[in-house]
Amino acid sequence: MKLDVFSHCTIDTIQINDSKYVVPGGPACYCSLTARILKFDVRLHTKFGSDFPLVNYLTEQKIVFEDALSTKPTTQFILNLVNSERTLFLQNKCESINSVTLDTDSVIISPLFDEISIELFEKIKKNANFVLLDPQGFLRRKNSENKIYLEQADLNLSNISAIKVNQDELKYLTGASNVDGIKILQKKGIDSVILTDKQNISLLSENRIYSITLPNLELVDTTGIGDIFCAAFCCTMLREKDILWALSFGGGAVQAALESKQIGLEKIPSKGAIESNAYYFYNTVKFKEI
Repeated sequence: MKLDVFSHCTIDTIQINDSKYVVPGGPACYCSLTARILKFDVRLHTKFGSDFPLVNYLTEQKIVFEDALSTKPTTQFILNLVNSERTLFLQNKCESINSVTLDTDSVIISPLFDEISIELFEKIKKNANFVLLDPQGFLRRKNSENKIYLEQADLNLSNISAIKVNQDELKYLTGASNVDGIKILQKKGIDSVILTDKQNISLLSENRIYSITLPNLELVDTTGIGDIFCAAFCCTMLREKDILWALSFGGGAVQAALESKQIGLEKIPSKGAIESNAYYFYNTVKFKEI
């Protein structure tokens, strides 16, 4: 099975307490590598500079990308992490993505900061059958100190199959929170609306909200956790066509990644770890009619 991923690769400076780690990342890497672990063929639509250290590794993992090398340096962020909270600074932005030749009709769109134009967004949606959107990059702005903040954006959410948002993103997309907010997104035609709120992951589909709760875990590095969820959810949805399995695999991947206590891409879990957690979550999913 095949998947296209649209996002920037990054070089992240992750600050946790008194420790600092400089590691490659970005949804481009987290989503693509997680999808490869789940045996999907991946075409990556991205941009990076000659400073990006993972080109050979991505090729070894059989991730296909073309026209990705830019004359500009790779997008770079500084992330200050305290438990599940993080402060983000944009250090550098690579050039925007311009590729729209899809390998398949299943796509993850996960912009970080201004790398996917609204025109490209619309083109991708027109050419795809299943689109999972993480809208964070469409909502982000930076202040004079390059600190990232969110701002309301009027996005056309037609032809989106699934969307993943946190509470802040939900507020800036809909002006509402919790059930009210996710119902507004559903009314825009989105089949699966996923809301992450620390340990709680909820999914609105048709007239039911399904929810799972991650166990209490000591959090080390949460970078890329949402991307790992998106890829596991998307791949399972495409393969199984089952919303409960997709939610369970997404949660299972997140739990396995957090339990690893690894930094950066090292936290991407094995297929076996994802599956064993997924079976547990499948049996603990709660739901309510709305």
